[in-house]
Amino acid sequence: MLAVSATALLAGQRWAIAVIAIAELLLVPTLGPRAFLDGGTLAMRVVPLLSLLAIVPGVLALRRAAAALVLMTGRRRTGATCRRVHALLVAGAVVGIVVPLLT
Repeated sequence: MLAVSATALLAGQRWAIAVIAIAELLLVPTLGPRAFLDGGTLAMRVVPLLSLLAIVPGVLALRRAAAALVLMTGRRRTGATCRRVHALLVAGAVVGIVVPLLT
């Protein structure tokens, strides 16, 4: 999903930034425990830590992703609508990160 949406973004499709941001947020619950909770050595944690660092630009683009999601749904792009969608994306990310840690 991440590779296809990155290719679409390179082709100039504005909607792809939303898909990229969501895909990167879905990687955090997978990489987080491997980077911080596993009992492995530092050499085993390097790749998950670097992957988490690579996710940072996508997380910073959540505001642009929210605006793109508003356009994808066909609603009028206003500041209030973009803020609501951004809040939903952040809430979904928090739930996606916390739930795997509880189990």
